[in-house]
Amino acid sequence: MVVSVLDWVLAEFIRLYHNVSADVAQSLVDEIVTRVAPVVQDFNGFLKVLKPNLATSDHCIVLLYQRGTKGVTFKEMESWVRPSMRANLGRTLANLVERKDFAHFDGQRYYVTRLGIREVESRHLVEPMV
Repeated sequence: MVVSVLDWVLAEFIRLYHNVSADVAQSLVDEIVTRVAPVVQDFNGFLKVLKPNLATSDHCIVLLYQRGTKGVTFKEMESWVRPSMRANLGRTLANLVERKDFAHFDGQRYYVTRLGIREVESRHLVEPMV
């Protein structure tokens, strides 16, 4: 909740200072603020989830969370998930988009939704294994 309030306050400062609409200000904040998943390590653009026991859908939503507003193409996701997860990846992503509303697909890229962010954070999926 604190992060959401701070995002809103920052958006309001940007809106007032630059005299832009609330949507434009929020877009700027979304580009500036990056949520980092400590459980994801970036190897020169290759994202690796460091929690081997995550279910495929949780694995995907963590990767979407890490990418934030950049989104993920199917090909990127396919290269980042474990080989055993690739066979049903299309169905998994469709489920995240159509049934759970944790992700959005614009025809080219998948994006995490606010509901998806809430799911990841409430279930502590981005916290490293102890």
